[in-house]
Amino acid sequence: MRPKTTFRGAVVRRPPGAPVAPGAVPHPGASHPPQHATPGSQNARVRVGREVAGRGGKAVSVVAGLPLTGAQLEALATRLKKLCGAGGAVKDGVIEIQGDHRDRIVTELQRLGFQAKRSGG
Repeated sequence: MRPKTTFRGAVVRRPPGAPVAPGAVPHPGASHPPQHATPGSQNARVRVGREVAGRGGKAVSVVAGLPLTGAQLEALATRLKKLCGAGGAVKDGVIEIQGDHRDRIVTELQRLGFQAKRSGG
């Protein structure tokens, strides 16, 4: 009998309830707060805004104020890009997601335990 596989053929051998590796982003169906959040993240001001300056009129959703390290920001950016179905990047401690996805990003960040607010118009 073949072992169960997940997306892209990776075999899952971790028993349910086992701790997740440090810095790993939890599964989207997980109901617990993220493992990578720092204790001060509950008081952090996470702002999700929209910028078009210097991009030829193209809108970009910008997530600023996250109390995370570089690797943790990259992991969260990857998760948000997959959620929005768009490209993006991490620049100077700020996550940029292509397109106007502010509402979707705020909802996901709040679900992960961050106090995120939509900024701007």
